Amino acid sequence: MANPHTKITRLLDAESVAYKSLPHNEAVFTVEAAAAQRGVVKEEMVKSILLREKSKPRRYVMACVLGHARLDYKAVRSYLGGDWKRLTFASAEEIEAETGFVQGAVAPLGLPENMPVIFDTTIASCNNVNISSGDPMAGLELKPKDLIRLANAQLADIAT
Repeated sequence: MANPHTKITRLLDAESVAYKSLPHNEAVFTVEAAAAQRGVVKEEMVKSILLREKSKPRRYVMACVLGHARLDYKAVRSYLGGDWKRLTFASAEEIEAETGFVQGAVAPLGLPENMPVIFDTTIASCNNVNISSGDPMAGLELKPKDLIRLANAQLADIAT
């Protein structure tokens, strides 16, 4: 498969960010399957998890942790501040409506400007990170500093 042409690769190209395309032999929708297809370790994978407030009106936050870690919802809510209520996973329909990506191919880039993006602090210490290209048939490898900058991400301890 050639390099995917998605809004993520177009953004990286427009910002002159170096990245490596990691094509898959089949569509993947889990960290384990993506790591295996890309030939990388889970510790370099970035899981992009869209959370929503349980109460209405709905607000969304993109929380990202490394592939081997679990997300601490309470830490995310605490970081966001007192006016954020209980957080839950967004549905597949909400993921696509809010991010433009299908579930399992979500990247922390190209999101609505009003959506907070929070990365676990461990992401910044990686040599390289892997994200979805926005296409279930390919991932992308890039430097964490570039990913953090382009995602306009805030760093916090949100993994367990």
